[in-house]
Amino acid sequence: MTTLVRGASPTLVRDALTVLQPGFTGTTAPGWLLRRIGEGLTSVGLFGRNITSDEQLTALTARLRAERDDVLVAIDEEGGDVTRLEVRTGSSFPGNLALGTVDDPALTRAVAAELGRRLAACGVDFNWAPSADVNSDPDNPVIGVRSFGADPDLAARHTVAYVEGLQSAGVAACTKHFPGHGDTNVDSHHAMPRVDVDLATLHSRELVPFRAAIAAGSKSVMSAHILLPALDPDLPATLSPRILTGLLRRELGYEGLIVTDGMEMQAIASTYGIERGSVLALAAGADAICVGGGLADEETVLRLRDALVDAVRTGELPEERLADAAARVRALASWTRSHRAGGDRTGPGAASEEGTAPGTGIGLVAARRALTVTGAPGPLTGPAHVAAFTPVANIAVGDETPWGLGPELARRLPGTTTGSYASDAAVERVLRDAGERTVVAVVRDAHRHPWMAAALDALLAARPDTVVVEMGVSQAPARGALHIATHGAARVCGVAAAEVLTGA
Repeated sequence: MTTLVRGASPTLVRDALTVLQPGFTGTTAPGWLLRRIGEGLTSVGLFGRNITSDEQLTALTARLRAERDDVLVAIDEEGGDVTRLEVRTGSSFPGNLALGTVDDPALTRAVAAELGRRLAACGVDFNWAPSADVNSDPDNPVIGVRSFGADPDLAARHTVAYVEGLQSAGVAACTKHFPGHGDTNVDSHHAMPRVDVDLATLHSRELVPFRAAIAAGSKSVMSAHILLPALDPDLPATLSPRILTGLLRRELGYEGLIVTDGMEMQAIASTYGIERGSVLALAAGADAICVGGGLADEETVLRLRDALVDAVRTGELPEERLADAAARVRALASWTRSHRAGGDRTGPGAASEEGTAPGTGIGLVAARRALTVTGAPGPLTGPAHVAAFTPVANIAVGDETPWGLGPELARRLPGTTTGSYASDAAVERVLRDAGERTVVAVVRDAHRHPWMAAALDALLAARPDTVVVEMGVSQAPARGALHIATHGAARVCGVAAAEVLTGA
């Protein structure tokens, strides 16, 4: 141990480790992580960099639990655009907006239960999902298709269904991003978003899904790094006693685990620093500190542990508050361990309608039902050119996960070609690449990217037979000889769109 914690009580040091949720690099557990688990670290966060297959993931989680059987293994697996299990291929499950578009809570519950069973089978028992944010600003750069929709009641009923489905598989749900990240036009990975609405609006819109999730028994809630002056004019939600203790604990009556969003995100790191931010978050009422999306090393864990111990010693962080937070983490670890030992793994969505790959059946059914198809020309019979107009990926989704429908369409239509076009690409290049092939223009949130809308205008003027597939939030009017809105860019959404285009 470092000089700082030498002389501190073993209980204090263990509690400081217990509340941390770090990540690591590589596909096997490093020695330093295993040592810290032995010393009291109770949670580990997994990301796409840690996963190559279900078999490898299962071996990894087993190795972690060889150190202690109650370690919480967490993951950011929303399905849809945000996948870690299938980061290299794209998800077998559509995301929230697709499910909200169908608006069948039983289907959402079944999808979440199937996803939960797959996580549980791999040894993952804590999922940082679902996003309960009401997507009230369609230009939101970070939520979008991760939200069930813009209607608070719709978002609430699907949040409940998702929580129930996931937890029926013994995987703890984490409803996020409290008190609501949907009315922001800034990505908190880069800067501090600000939501300037009054209390009445917050209660009638943003808080509706969270109230429902709490009533449904969500095992955890994740805080948002956003400033809401109507609730606290000075501190972002993650660091605000008024919001975490006053609103979430006292007013809404939530008793489960409160976990922060990633503390290395710039909304916190560039303003407060991760050490001071972590101290303030725990003092405000958070119970677990999520870190490791970008910082994934032993030094970070030790810095945060020492900062918490020092804060207790100086009186900035009451020792009983740290002890209470650690107790909540251990309580959740005990719940997940009891489910691994024989809890309910049946629940809704047990049957897979088709296919053998995990999630393929119910995921494909959901993706098909979510499609919105405008126009009805005959199916494509010859090769096409898939022109993917590619925006810069936000950090939450990442840029390593493939999206679109090029491979699926090429498999069905031999001779089909693909091209990726950024904001500086001229439409003439698309036409040259396409030749005589039918152009299938694939876009993502075209309403948020003027260059993308302009490219579509020029392409449709030159080739009116162009097919348009929108794989983001569908706000712009439908156009093209055929327009398909998939309401998400997961692999399974591309499969469903390719089926329509080929008449399958």
